Amino acid sequence: MAHRWTNKLTHNDVTPRTAFLNRRQVMAGLAGVGLAGIVKPADAKEGLGPNTWEEITSYNNYYEFGTRKDDPAKYAHTLVTEPWSVKIDGLVDRPGEYDFKDILSEMTIEERIYRFRCVEAWSMVIPWNGFELADLLNMAGVQDGAKFVAFETAYRPDEMPGLQYPVLEWPYREGLRLDEAMHPLTLIATGIYGKTIPNQNGAPLRLVVPWKYGFKSIKSIVRITLTDTQPPTSWNMAGPREYGFYSNVNPNVDHPRWSQASERPIGGGLFAKREPTLMLNGYEEEVASLYEGMDLAANY
Repeated sequence: MAHRWTNKLTHNDVTPRTAFLNRRQVMAGLAGVGLAGIVKPADAKEGLGPNTWEEITSYNNYYEFGTRKDDPAKYAHTLVTEPWSVKIDGLVDRPGEYDFKDILSEMTIEERIYRFRCVEAWSMVIPWNGFELADLLNMAGVQDGAKFVAFETAYRPDEMPGLQYPVLEWPYREGLRLDEAMHPLTLIATGIYGKTIPNQNGAPLRLVVPWKYGFKSIKSIVRITLTDTQPPTSWNMAGPREYGFYSNVNPNVDHPRWSQASERPIGGGLFAKREPTLMLNGYEEEVASLYEGMDLAANY
């Protein structure tokens, strides 16, 4: 079994809860596709400009509920998250529909304080609660021929009004190489700040891959498929020049429309000082071996 990950961040590094759930100060006028990254300890303790509860809960990115930032807060309550099951199929020994409560009963829930970096060059530090994806895949039994893991978000037109808009090809899809999926850092998150993940943030379970851009961390998962071929992913299908399959955080590989060399920590206001982006979002020591011999510019 892979070694358990040891956290190097503390609650002093965490983006304040108010700043995490509200991004209006930084995101106004931008089209978001991800979640977040890094705040220095001194910043986390001092004036990050807390927002009102109304602001906190009315600004989010979840296109299945609409393209405007306040749409998820308006409409995500329509998503029925109980009961919930996840279909695990493909190259596994025990395929089937796994009830979410049954999954939780077999998992060890941990707090993981991770940097989270959006492809749009803004960032946070977030305390997730969840379990390692590897533990879930091992429950299903990974077969020898598996090389990739594909994920799908719920597709419920009656509960997700944003599905009427052709922003992406629905349902939302993502994927990882198997060794990425089995890495101890790769998390299935079920909570944030010690509380259940809100619907607009991906309830009841979402992927968190902290060394990749935020859109890789797919929300509200209903299907996980083990496969021997690289699966299609939503943003890569929509814009292959802009969003690669790997989408590893890399300050040396710019997005075609903006630099990735620096990032804006959420919570410091629109004119907050930018911080240098860390290679692999600061997890180079833990995950660089996954890409040994690969050109990370060509395999963006």
